[in-house]
Amino acid sequence: MSETGHFSMVKPTQNTPFRIDYNWWRENDNNWKVFLQNYLCPEHQSAFEGFDENLQIDWIDPRTGEVKQIDGILNTLINHCSKQPDFISEHNTIVDAAFKVLLTNGNRPMTAIEIGQRINRSPDIILRTLAGPKIYRGIRPSH
Repeated sequence: MSETGHFSMVKPTQNTPFRIDYNWWRENDNNWKVFLQNYLCPEHQSAFEGFDENLQIDWIDPRTGEVKQIDGILNTLINHCSKQPDFISEHNTIVDAAFKVLLTNGNRPMTAIEIGQRINRSPDIILRTLAGPKIYRGIRPSH
């Protein structure tokens, strides 16, 4: 679906950028925060234990100096836990590995080729998985 809410008829290619659509998560999975908590490193799983899963923190945009409220778990996951050496392993499924790669990249859009290079998997298989009719973990083409 495009920004306007209409489905795009453009078929994704290996050069189509993908990203995690957090709005898709919010609309389709009430337990998305629990899912993300499972990706936290052991240190932060302990730190967030007992906290409200909707914890918002102040974040200062380094470019503009603007203070924004952002999701505490997601911020910690992207800026710390995803940087740990064992965050992505060869034992992850393609969907899991692609999701983790997008997190390590700050959810900046990446092509199937770029994701494949990071997880040592075929871009064609990644494309067939992520561009199919089912949306996995909110990973969608970035339009």
